[in-house]
Amino acid sequence: MPADRPEDGDNELGERKFYPAKKEADFADKAPASTAQTRHPSYRLAFRDTDFLLREELRPVRFQLELLKPEMILEEARVGSTLVMYGSARIPSPEQAEKMREGLGYLSDRERTVQENLIAKAKYYDEAYKLARMVSEKGLVDQGQRQFVVCSGGGPSIMEAANKGASDAGAESIGLNIVLPHEQAPNPYVTPYLSLNFHYFALRKMHFLIRARAVAIFPGGFGTCDELFELLTLVQTGKMKPVPIMLFGRQFWNRIVDFEGLVEEGTISPADLDLIHWCETADEAWQYICQFYKLSDPIMGCD
Repeated sequence: MPADRPEDGDNELGERKFYPAKKEADFADKAPASTAQTRHPSYRLAFRDTDFLLREELRPVRFQLELLKPEMILEEARVGSTLVMYGSARIPSPEQAEKMREGLGYLSDRERTVQENLIAKAKYYDEAYKLARMVSEKGLVDQGQRQFVVCSGGGPSIMEAANKGASDAGAESIGLNIVLPHEQAPNPYVTPYLSLNFHYFALRKMHFLIRARAVAIFPGGFGTCDELFELLTLVQTGKMKPVPIMLFGRQFWNRIVDFEGLVEEGTISPADLDLIHWCETADEAWQYICQFYKLSDPIMGCD
C-alpha cells in the first residue's frame, strides 16, 4: 500500500500514531533478513534483551519493574486494601502435628522438645485459617475496590493457612513469594494471577505494606521478626499511619522478645507498646479490626 494512503482508522483524530511496543516486537520477529548484524545481541530490542536487563547497571530499572508490575496487577484486580498475615514456615497443620506426635518416641530429648513446641503451635495454623476465612467471607467492598484481601508470603504453614482460609471462603488471595537459593514454590491456595514473585526483599516488603490495613503476626522466626519490627518502626516513627498490628501468641513473643525490658532500658517509650494488640483467636482479631475502623458487624458484636 502506498505510504500516502491511510489504512482504515488512520484518519481518525483519536487514533494513536505510533505502534505499541508489542506490535513493534512482532515486526522485529517477522524481519526476513538474517545477517551477522541482525543475529548479534546488540541488535535486539532493549526491552526484549534479557542479558541486557540483567546487567548490574540496570538494577534501578529492575527495581522499578518489580515495584510497577505487582502494583498494576493488584490495581487491575481492584484490591483496595489487604489483611497481611505473617508467620512461621515451620508450624505444622493439626493433621501434620498428629503425625509428628506419633514419632516423638524416636527422637533425642532436644529434638523431642523442639517437635513438641512446634506441635503446640499447630493451633495457630487453625486460627490463621479461621481469620482468613472469616474476613474473606465478609466480601467487603468500598468504592468498587475489595477490602481486606488476604495477603501472605505465599509459602507453607501459617502462610498456607491464610491462603487456604480465603480459598475455602470462595475468595481470591495474594501470595508474595521470593526467589531463594533453595527450591521453594507458592502454596496451592494462592490465586494464580495474584501469585507474585520477587527478587528484591525491599520491594516485596513495600508491597506487603502499601495496601495493608491490618496485619496479623503469628509465631515465627527471623523473617517474621524482621517484618514485625520493620512494621513497628514505620508506625512508631510516623512514616506509616497506624494500622491494627495483632500479635498472636503472647507467651511465645514475650519469651522471644522482652518488650517490657526495652521500656525499662529506656530504648522505647511505654506508649510504643500500645502499637501491639495481643490476640489468641481469630474472633479477637476481627473484633479489634472492627473497633479500629468502626465497622459494624452484628455477627461479631462489633458496633
